[in-house]
Amino acid sequence: MNYRHSFHAGNFADVLKHAVLARILLHLNGKPTPYRLIDTHAGSGRYDLNADDASRTHEWKDGIARLDRSPLAPAAEALLAPYRTALSAIRAEHSAEAYPGSPWLCRHAMRPFDRLIAAELHPQTYTKLVETLARDSRCKPLAIDGWTALRANVPPKERRGLVLIDPPFEEKDEFATLTSQFIAAHRKWPTGIYMLWYPLKDRNAVSTMVDDVLDAGIGRLLQLEIDVDRPEAAGGLSATGLLIANPPWRLAEEMETLLPALTERLAQGQRPRYHCEAMRPDG
Repeated sequence: MNYRHSFHAGNFADVLKHAVLARILLHLNGKPTPYRLIDTHAGSGRYDLNADDASRTHEWKDGIARLDRSPLAPAAEALLAPYRTALSAIRAEHSAEAYPGSPWLCRHAMRPFDRLIAAELHPQTYTKLVETLARDSRCKPLAIDGWTALRANVPPKERRGLVLIDPPFEEKDEFATLTSQFIAAHRKWPTGIYMLWYPLKDRNAVSTMVDDVLDAGIGRLLQLEIDVDRPEAAGGLSATGLLIANPPWRLAEEMETLLPALTERLAQGQRPRYHCEAMRPDG
């Protein structure tokens, strides 16, 4: 599949990805030492939900718009607070139709001494990314292939941080590339946090990815998935997942509270489901 950010901004997959990203950034900010963020497939960093691409699909109406209607249960809402705060900030800065991509969320959460590298190969999208990061000296946009950016920037000098890997899945072998590039990066920087996003359309491909990662000896993994049971998903997306290496302490516990609440709110069919599994938690 071809998962271009601008067509799917604010959909249920973004809600999961960005809510979890906001939690990880909060945990990173809990320690005083600096950290490095590496976003391998950054996109433009900010989206207008009324723009042409998002208007073709209107996927945000079954994503972020559902969260906007009313609060979740108090315990889940408390975990959503960093994400909610970022949404309020970007809307106040731009418009009610603005939606943040991962670079904007990272920039919003970072402290003065933290740093972001955001890679985007598509020329027009890169131009928008530069505008989004607004010459912020903490942020370095790169007009290069995301895998090249990953190989060149781990381990970072800060020795602490997060790699977000969110490819467009334009190529048939994207899962294999994702797996091999992650394993290679982890060998160079085994203590970093890695968050891998994937569409859940081919369960065999996902299972192979996880098996290969485990076979590589990588421990402390957290797998999170949501299936909204989208009725017309034959040509679209009904389920999405995250594979997180070295998740922050208590993130799995937080997700056991947040995922069922999100799944219930975002469900489109009669059989939505979620999955939260810690693999080799002491690995």
